[in-house]
Amino acid sequence: MNYYHDRNILSIDIKSFFASAECINRGLDPFKVALVVADKERGDGAMCIAASPYLRSLGINSRCRLFELPKNIDIIYAKPRMSLYTKVSNDVIDVYKEFVAEEDIHVYSIDEVFIDVTDYLNYYRKSDYELARDIMNRIKEKTGLTTTCGIGPNILLSKVALDLEAKSSKDFIAKWTYKDVESKLWNISPLSELWGIGKNIEKKLNNLGINKIGDINNYSRDFYIKRFGNVAGNEIWCKANGIDFVSVKDRNKKPKEKSFNMSQILYRDYNTTETLLIIKEMVDMLCKRLRDNNKYTRKVYLKIKYSRDLEKEFYDTMRLEHASDNSRELYEVIRYLYEKHVEALPIRKVSISFSSLEERGANQLSLFDKDDMKSNEYYKIIDDIKLKYGAISLLKASSLLEESTIRNRENFKNVI
Repeated sequence: MNYYHDRNILSIDIKSFFASAECINRGLDPFKVALVVADKERGDGAMCIAASPYLRSLGINSRCRLFELPKNIDIIYAKPRMSLYTKVSNDVIDVYKEFVAEEDIHVYSIDEVFIDVTDYLNYYRKSDYELARDIMNRIKEKTGLTTTCGIGPNILLSKVALDLEAKSSKDFIAKWTYKDVESKLWNISPLSELWGIGKNIEKKLNNLGINKIGDINNYSRDFYIKRFGNVAGNEIWCKANGIDFVSVKDRNKKPKEKSFNMSQILYRDYNTTETLLIIKEMVDMLCKRLRDNNKYTRKVYLKIKYSRDLEKEFYDTMRLEHASDNSRELYEVIRYLYEKHVEALPIRKVSISFSSLEERGANQLSLFDKDDMKSNEYYKIIDDIKLKYGAISLLKASSLLEESTIRNRENFKNVI
């Protein structure tokens, strides 16, 4: 089987975006000025959203608290202005559209995109490296912003080239090919340095004696599928070998089919561990909706929004190999997406969606799944009890914890 798709993907990121936008708006050079984006009125414990490239060059973390900033530097404090950042981001996206069609651009975040330039190289008579440089120069000319770019044959390798090499290279461009998998990708350590491997997955892999990405190949693909499940196991093995089947166009597809959704705005900032409990409760509730409506889901979606001080979020989606309504199984998939992206930052909102719904009936089991008839019977009994005595008449012990919100159903918003 041929695992490799050879495209020309650019992963472009705006350097220290919020802080750079503030500097340029004030007529200042981001590489020469000490500026942080933070609401100083919230006190010294307020979170710093971004630091200028000059401060970053001094080793200052852009995600620190204000009291952690050095006292011997005259720092400009800029109160966050999302309207400004959105306008500047749109200006940058307009530059991308000068070079390629909108369908070949995937906006990954307010300051980062993936662009598939494969079909444009002959038209411009340029290499992907030359075209990337032209786009970056045009952004600098139009907005004053400095960008960095990773180039690769797929989204994964372009993103890794961006994160691990481009940001420190002389011209802020780095290109990785499949030939770099063994010499560069396999030498990445710690494992969480690789895009898509979070701290929890890293810990589990470390316990198997895996400390570098290349060590993942000490075990077979089937081993990871059995150990971590179809979704997570397959992704771990693919990432270790530089494989990514998802295209820019795939990432731009928006589901039009009916879905079951739930969003919850938390009454305070939650840490990453507390949020897992909320996710588990929400998955249980959505799975009950699936069973009540005789549906299976084949696609799950997770979105996490951090504290309002940060103006930061992430989202991801995963298509399942077989349709399911099993709470345990779907929680493991959502948990994988969560651990893949989550940062140690305060969290304020959780959104989960199940889509690609199918009528419940005979379901094809994978070679690596056990027969879950007993599990289905267990959930049926639980559902019957709740139907008779109320939705919160039977709770897990974890739902008695202070951080649980399941007993306060009014906290759930936008249940569709």
